[in-house]
Amino acid sequence: MRLHFTVIYDACVLYPAPLRDFLMRLALTDLYRACWTEMIHDEWIHNVHKKRPDLKREDLDRTRALMNAHVRDSLVTGFEHLIPSIELPDSDDRHVVAAAIHGGATLILTFNLKDFPEELLRRYNLAVQHPDDFIFDLLEQHPASVCEAAATHRRSLKNPPKTADEYLDTLLKQGLTQTVGLLREWKVVI
Repeated sequence: MRLHFTVIYDACVLYPAPLRDFLMRLALTDLYRACWTEMIHDEWIHNVHKKRPDLKREDLDRTRALMNAHVRDSLVTGFEHLIPSIELPDSDDRHVVAAAIHGGATLILTFNLKDFPEELLRRYNLAVQHPDDFIFDLLEQHPASVCEAAATHRRSLKNPPKTADEYLDTLLKQGLTQTVGLLREWKVVI
């Protein structure tokens, strides 16, 4: 096991599904420990259901259960008492920082960098990173593991299956521009 550091996933990186699924595959590499909370699950599921009311709630709850079951030590609990003491521009984001502190995370993975100002996070020994920067850094440091996670993710897509180029185009639509640029060099193994 190589869990060097812990990363908490903000709800915004868990929706849409292609990014969430890739992040789950990366979490299974044991390059880091990924974590989240039931509150984070509730938030991404609410946002999915708001945009996609055609999706069944039980299917989204099944995804939640699979995430919790398959990523080791991922669910942070018992952090709620810390929420009132957290200072952030948006009080609705305090639960993420509280969970990160309680769960031993050093990094918050989010698209909403402005909601987690670095100067405030330093108080809690936390940093914030965009998913593209995070995955790109992992890819530079551990190309074989990240490429295998991408290949496993691509092979799992059945409806419809995707070629390597189609898969990389999907990741590009998730805002992973640097990552895809580097993954294209490894396309043959994806």
